[in-house]
Amino acid sequence: MTNKVFIIVLNYNGGKFTKNCLLSLKDINYSNCFILVVDNGSSDNSLNIIENVVEKEFYQGSKNIPVKIIENKKNLGFAGGNNRGIEYALKNGADYILLLNNDTVCQDKDFLNKMIEAGEKNGRIGIVGPRIYFNDGKIWFAGGKINFLKTKAWHIGYGESKNSFLESGLAKEVDYITGCCLLIKKEVVNKIGLMPEDYFLYYEDVQWCINARKSGYKCVYVPYAWIYHNASSTAKEFSPPYIYYHTRNSLILGWRNNNWILRIIVILFSFWILLKQIIKLIIGYKKDWAKIIIRGVFDFYRGKTGKFSLRVLHSTKPRVGL
Repeated sequence: MTNKVFIIVLNYNGGKFTKNCLLSLKDINYSNCFILVVDNGSSDNSLNIIENVVEKEFYQGSKNIPVKIIENKKNLGFAGGNNRGIEYALKNGADYILLLNNDTVCQDKDFLNKMIEAGEKNGRIGIVGPRIYFNDGKIWFAGGKINFLKTKAWHIGYGESKNSFLESGLAKEVDYITGCCLLIKKEVVNKIGLMPEDYFLYYEDVQWCINARKSGYKCVYVPYAWIYHNASSTAKEFSPPYIYYHTRNSLILGWRNNNWILRIIVILFSFWILLKQIIKLIIGYKKDWAKIIIRGVFDFYRGKTGKFSLRVLHSTKPRVGL
């Protein structure tokens, strides 16, 4: 019997991207899948665009993949928005759940088949992901690596050309799979719970994969399945939210997943980050970035999680409370 897969596409003020994503999904070669579009409290015309493409374009010549739209009243973040879809999928008999960014295009019509086949080869494989390309054909993701001491997670092969990046073509175990396209088994979600929502944006997918690995599951990268990604369409790369979340959440990741000895190194590393930003302020180099990074480090000390807001730094005494 074919596994039942729910594809969750999270939208936040990105109707034109979601439209292209949906149209690229309508003819995928998988017979038992359902699409959930979760709108995360969009304030633009997204819902009208999505409803229009579903009603007028999606089913023309398609294999009639069911599409349901779930509306959140506010922006719940990446994890919060996806979790509402995951909850619906679990209640409706999902065997697998695929998180798929709304700014992706799935030209490989067999990409889901390939990932399911990889997941079914071993009961300990819990999370699977494909190769992901930038629109220009360069590699965006070819598996994930984590360095807890430097509190960093990065994409293998990032920015390399398709021709210059050589690998075996075999599925392989990696540290994490990006939430841009992440296929997870129902049993894994039932065991480790939903995606952690307090990161709000960035690194929640890394933490989820860490939780799965701690529970005995493997994260596997499948290079022969592939999609395209219009990177950072929701939170622009190097925008204040992007810089803030990457700063704060990377430190949270290092703090939560290390023992007390290594946590000391995380704190020392955060001091080094602060020192560099203070120097930038003194010499007048990228002062706006420096202020946002300092804010991210101080919010880490304060134990602040959740959504970022552009307000003045609090004057409360810093404390590590994670």
